[in-house]
Amino acid sequence: MENVLYNEIKFLKGVGDKRAAVLSKELGVNTWGDLLYHFPYKYIDRSQYYTISQINSEDVHVQVKGIVHEKEVVGNGASKRLVIYFADKTGEVELVFFKGLKWIYDKVHIGKEYVIFGKPSRFQDTFNFVHPEIEERAKYESEATGEKFMPLYNTTEKMKNSFLNTKALSKIIYTLLQEVCNQIPETLPKYVIEQNQLVSLNRALIEIHFPSSTENLAKAKLRLKFEELFFLQLGHLVEKGRRTQKSKGFIFSTIGEHFNTFYSKNLPFSLTGAQKKVITEIRNDMRSGHQMNRLLQGDVGSGKTLVALMSMLIAIDNGFQAALLAPTEILSQQHYNSICKFLKGLNVNVALLLGSVKGKARKNILSNLEEGSIDIIIGTHALLEDNVVFKNLGLAVIDEQHRFGVEQRSRMWQKNRVKPPHILVMTATPIPRTLAMTCYGDLDISIIDELPPGRKPIQTIHLYDRDILKMFHFMHQQIKAGRQIYVVYPLINESEKLDIKDLMDGYESLVREFPLPEYQISIVHGQMKNEDKDYEMQRFAKGISNIMVATTVIEVGVDVSNATVMIIENSERFGLSQLHQLRGRVGRGSEQSYCILRTKDNLSKESAHRIDIMCQTNNGFELAEEDLKMRGPGSISGTEQSGVMDLRIADIIKDEPIVARTRQFANAIIANDPMLEHPDNALLKRYILRKHPITDFSKIS
Repeated sequence: MENVLYNEIKFLKGVGDKRAAVLSKELGVNTWGDLLYHFPYKYIDRSQYYTISQINSEDVHVQVKGIVHEKEVVGNGASKRLVIYFADKTGEVELVFFKGLKWIYDKVHIGKEYVIFGKPSRFQDTFNFVHPEIEERAKYESEATGEKFMPLYNTTEKMKNSFLNTKALSKIIYTLLQEVCNQIPETLPKYVIEQNQLVSLNRALIEIHFPSSTENLAKAKLRLKFEELFFLQLGHLVEKGRRTQKSKGFIFSTIGEHFNTFYSKNLPFSLTGAQKKVITEIRNDMRSGHQMNRLLQGDVGSGKTLVALMSMLIAIDNGFQAALLAPTEILSQQHYNSICKFLKGLNVNVALLLGSVKGKARKNILSNLEEGSIDIIIGTHALLEDNVVFKNLGLAVIDEQHRFGVEQRSRMWQKNRVKPPHILVMTATPIPRTLAMTCYGDLDISIIDELPPGRKPIQTIHLYDRDILKMFHFMHQQIKAGRQIYVVYPLINESEKLDIKDLMDGYESLVREFPLPEYQISIVHGQMKNEDKDYEMQRFAKGISNIMVATTVIEVGVDVSNATVMIIENSERFGLSQLHQLRGRVGRGSEQSYCILRTKDNLSKESAHRIDIMCQTNNGFELAEEDLKMRGPGSISGTEQSGVMDLRIADIIKDEPIVARTRQFANAIIANDPMLEHPDNALLKRYILRKHPITDFSKIS
């Protein structure tokens, strides 16, 4: 039987071509199934009737039955209104209408019994209703939409202009459910439904729109949330399994001279237990015969670059080249400098390819890369260009992976014509466990959750605008002790809409407080030319500048161990993840470091809470969990491409137990039936192939 949910929405009674066009444009609703999955955002309980004498609050919608005993149009011009006098045995209220007067006047008849529903308004000592819903009682009580719970749907102004308000949508969906009742095909196998005590899809879709009780509504929500999260997880696991099975990877069986020499002679400090564990995981991947696709997440300063370098040395020891792709020239330059410093004295040829490298220098790099004399190349998007050809690329490391789209990242896969290189993607944005389960379920995940020994926790201090003299005094003390300071602003130019200090004003006030020749101040922002930015960065890196005034362009890339103070102006304007990233720019050396979060004097409750959390913990994972709770999945970098934002009903924060349950259940199914070949899993296979068609297993989500 053909799936009725694929029917075009225009063929549903009450819709037609015009309404179908509006539904498509405004809600993305094109089929019957799309409309059924446009769920209410809340419900109003209409199971109870109030008497007029029971009305005692302006805050609650109430439903009253009574009789219209008079109606009149009063006033004129802008003050013209229709007043209907509505009464029951306990009293009388006025129903006031300012729009559609003639239509309502003709619709409502004196002496008839009606049901009204709306929010009471207090006028002097009595209540009235402005624009309540009003319907004949007999008609209202005969319609199913007048049952216990009234669904409310998200609509737009254009929909309302086409008479598609929440009530109209409700009626159309009711019509649809009558049309398709008991024809909705089940998507979950019987054993999945039974073992997880779920209601049928048919029952869930009826109850989610028109609940018969709070208990049945809860069961419907559980079923639909479970299904949504379960298929998301199952899709990831199937994709991961197929890729593992199909994508043969280069086998790096050797731990050789470069790795061993570096480990015994060049390693600047002992590896943490977390770094050792992650290197072992990467090592096992690269000798397994399958292409590695691993996400490495670690807090700011946890030593991800060192892990990436040691992974690249394994590739070199096995006769392959390695590439490190970074999102900005500043970060690429930073990686190049630190990796060259790490490899000093070792016979490893490292090159840097940026968009700004032109002419003969660029030609030489490309030639050396193709002939194989370059072992490690570090660069920006320039590495993705077609004329960048490797002799034998074996490992591609992608830093700050959320800055690269799927299409861009997948171009690195094509840089070796024999087999795709091993892939290590890194992020300094800690990803909460729940989000990692739902977003990155098709990747193997490694976590560095320890900082290198000797690092002192950064002290985070909250100062208000009024504390500027206290801040200046502290800055003078730090500079006198030979330290350097970052001062970060959220914007470059003034914004009339936001009460934010502009970077140039801040720069000028700092120049007055820290004048030449005793003090040097650098300034960096995104609108400067690259060579000017680099010049100012170098002045700061060499210790010539005492203070670096910048926008968030320095969120990644600047690593100056002598910089011990990070001042973030208007810090209430930043999210937790970004504040944490900026704070991580200091604390790179052995000296005590500080982060000063400066805010306006009057903070909202949410901003104050965010600043308090920053002052309480340096743990990026704790902050990421809190950021997720406060701002939702979009606040965690990279999730805009993950599909998490497309969830229709599940909430990965509130529904964490369901996330964990679906992950566990999906894992168990794939462990027993990796390709979903068992007859019991036919429904799952059909759904996965339709929803998650996998055309290129080299791509990661």
